[in-house]
Amino acid sequence: MKRFFTILFLIFLISSIFSQDEVPIPGISIQVTPTQQPRDLVATLEILLILTVLTLAPSILILFTSFTRIIIVFSFTRNALGTRQVPPNQVLIGLALILTFFIMQPTWNEINTNALTPYMDGKITYQEFFSRTMASVRKFMINELVNHHNEDNVFTIANALKQNVTKIEEAPDSLLTAAFVLGEVEIGFKMGILIYIPFIVIDMVVASILLSLGMIMIPPVLVSLPFKVLVFVLANGWESIIVSLVKSFAY
Repeated sequence: MKRFFTILFLIFLISSIFSQDEVPIPGISIQVTPTQQPRDLVATLEILLILTVLTLAPSILILFTSFTRIIIVFSFTRNALGTRQVPPNQVLIGLALILTFFIMQPTWNEINTNALTPYMDGKITYQEFFSRTMASVRKFMINELVNHHNEDNVFTIANALKQNVTKIEEAPDSLLTAAFVLGEVEIGFKMGILIYIPFIVIDMVVASILLSLGMIMIPPVLVSLPFKVLVFVLANGWESIIVSLVKSFAY
């Protein structure tokens, strides 16, 4: 017991002699001071605006541009060929984006000249910037509706919403956008049906030949697929579809 208390006393004595001071913890203080330059607030609002536009970019691209019609026609073409995932979705979307860029280039140039450049130079406010931008987009949508005789979409949606619209130019932005998207879907389906017809004929011919030969166990799609691809390639199918899509938009 004496040895135990002696060792315990020595340990306590050593720890008290060689003890270190406590490590100081740095203090953290947060202060909010008002900005001295109004430009800092403007830059913050611009960053917030850019982030908002980037978040809504997919919806803007689909609703206000030619992307909807192009991707619908490409999807119909792939389904008519029966190639399932060839070309893959990434390729079709990429090609649709490139075509959308070229088709919408006159509208982009008009927005850049009349809205973006004056706003960056500080000549107009952001309200005027949005107003001029939407005016250019409305011009594109109205031209497409008039060119394909889809003005009735505007009045149909207006009657459904119980709004009094006598001219297509008087329609509000939300109503005009809905009519434009509906018109693009209709045009895409019409072009898709025309693309489907020759491939359906090939499927029917192949199915009739297999049935007459008694080969009922062989799927007709399996035999008609190479012929459909061959006919599509020999007729420059992709080139014809792209040219038709570009020509279908009014300039």
